[in-house]
Amino acid sequence: MWLADRPWPSSRQRQRQDRDPDRTNEGGTTVSSSASPSDDSRLEALCLEFEHEASFSQVFVVLTVGATLIATLGLLANSPGVVIGAMVVAPWILPLQAMAFEILRGRLAMFLRALRTLLLGVGICVLLAMAVSSLVALPNVGSEVLNRTSPNLLDLGVALVAGAVAMYAKLRKEAISALAGLAIAVALVPPICVVGILLASSSWSLAQGALLLFATNLLGIMVGAMAALAALEKAYRQRLFSNRLGLTSMVLTVLLVLPLGNSFLRLLQQARREHRAYQLEATIEQQLRRNTITLGSDPAIELVGLTIDWQQNPPLIRARVRVTDPQLPTHAQVAAVQEFINRQQAPRRYRLVVQRTAVELIGPETAPNPTALQNTSDPP
Repeated sequence: MWLADRPWPSSRQRQRQDRDPDRTNEGGTTVSSSASPSDDSRLEALCLEFEHEASFSQVFVVLTVGATLIATLGLLANSPGVVIGAMVVAPWILPLQAMAFEILRGRLAMFLRALRTLLLGVGICVLLAMAVSSLVALPNVGSEVLNRTSPNLLDLGVALVAGAVAMYAKLRKEAISALAGLAIAVALVPPICVVGILLASSSWSLAQGALLLFATNLLGIMVGAMAALAALEKAYRQRLFSNRLGLTSMVLTVLLVLPLGNSFLRLLQQARREHRAYQLEATIEQQLRRNTITLGSDPAIELVGLTIDWQQNPPLIRARVRVTDPQLPTHAQVAAVQEFINRQQAPRRYRLVVQRTAVELIGPETAPNPTALQNTSDPP
């Protein structure tokens, strides 16, 4: 019979066919490939490695619990160094890379296994962070928590680049030392710990911001890893845009541009306002030093620095001076300087207050030098 003329594939061949569907035709026979035997063995080893990393194991649970406890305690203590330690311990980038690999492989079952592993880790992290935060019961959270509640486009860019470099380090073992730095650059566990901490205190809107940061890092790493895999491995290059899961991931990543873009615009506007305020402070200080006698030319008054409180109306200028005469500057002098500032900065008006520190000069009297030595600047 026709089937009898065809030898059944060995177990090794069946295992290879299962790992690479493109290598078999409809009849089940192996299709010739342009890849060299060394490439085949390397890809097979890579498949086994990703299959192992996609599994929910005791090691994954222990590292997840440890990273969650370290990150949560570090966030509550507002300690950046402790949070960085949690980033290095966290194992979540492994199933995330496996998800990117299985998307391009087209193996839904293995993708779902890696996704299940990651979601179980997320669930453990949120519940544990909520429990620790409830036990500690701090009245307020620090900057380490608040800094992870307003992601923007810069975070997405970091995640995309880090995902690509992480996959490169996976495929090129000589770059494996970069993985620790990548784990720090794009953190997955701390944002989810922040979600748990904020949920425990019923801060729903801030928790949504932390969850958006986690989604940004998650999709950014996965899409960046897929792009790097497609660029480095010719066998998967055509699947980047022909795979439904891959297209879905990229579409979701593009959709993140809307909320992240709004946050980035607010950040940019704030930075521009702060820069304009800094420039204006420097301009006013320079004008006072150059164009006023009171704060520029009077040897008894030294202008040390100047700040502007923009929260008040009119803005309040605080000039810090050191004086050798505790009666200077007088109220009339300060009023004159304020009038000068308002003329220069019209139509905006300012209020000026001077904070003076009296300096007392102490030293014995001495006789003057002879006329021959009076103009000599060099010491004998």
